[in-house]
Amino acid sequence: MSCFGCCGDEDTQRAPDNRNQYPGSHPARNDAYRTADPIPKGPQPVKVQPIAVPTIPMDEIREVTKGFGDEALIGEGSFGRVYFGTLRNGRGAAIKKLDSSKQPDQELLAQVSMVSRLKHENVVELLGYCLDGNTRVLAYEFATMGSLHDMLHGRKGVKGAQPGPVLSWIQRVKIAVGAAKGLEYLHEKAQPHVIHRDIKSSNVLLFDDDVAKIADFDLSNQAPDMAARLHSTRVLGTFGYHAPEYVLVFFQLFICSMKLWNHST
Repeated sequence: MSCFGCCGDEDTQRAPDNRNQYPGSHPARNDAYRTADPIPKGPQPVKVQPIAVPTIPMDEIREVTKGFGDEALIGEGSFGRVYFGTLRNGRGAAIKKLDSSKQPDQELLAQVSMVSRLKHENVVELLGYCLDGNTRVLAYEFATMGSLHDMLHGRKGVKGAQPGPVLSWIQRVKIAVGAAKGLEYLHEKAQPHVIHRDIKSSNVLLFDDDVAKIADFDLSNQAPDMAARLHSTRVLGTFGYHAPEYVLVFFQLFICSMKLWNHST
């Protein structure tokens, strides 16, 4: 499971910048590499790099979401429900409570670590997280203008929802360029690269001054190296746009495998 659907279809929003307000980032693991040891069998421990966002106490999460009440519910995105809450530092946040999962904490923390280090003006920012028993929560900056889907077609999943005002050509170009820059960062500049694989209007979130930010990228199949990342034939996401980088590299790996097989026979 990914949960990072960075903020789901109806997720995201603008939150606090209080990196030092909440103590408790998880430290990196320092597992030594020992060539003399036999290759271990079964799942291996996940190495977690330092997490660049603070933990948020569960009592604060419950307080600002009114106990995850319906009055604070603003949508249901991939992997969980999303609530709006104003954190104690005064910033509004989209707070995603993840669905129950058997995913080990270390795997989730590795994904949190990766997302926490994605810093770009056109990518939705993770502001904090909370792991409390089986309850897992992620807090994202709040998208003040909703999603591009909301603007074009009306609130997703709401019968009779009306679209927003017609966008001018200048607004359309600014939103398109912003979304493109966000994807460029994820696909080409982030380390490691993150391939979105499910870009669509509901995953483009809008902020003041028509700033567009990419959300809801899934890290459940984002391995540190591209070969491992594409080992599975599963193409993530709902009916949307799948990044050409994903399909192209998978195709190249397939061709290489066929050449090796032909050579061996």
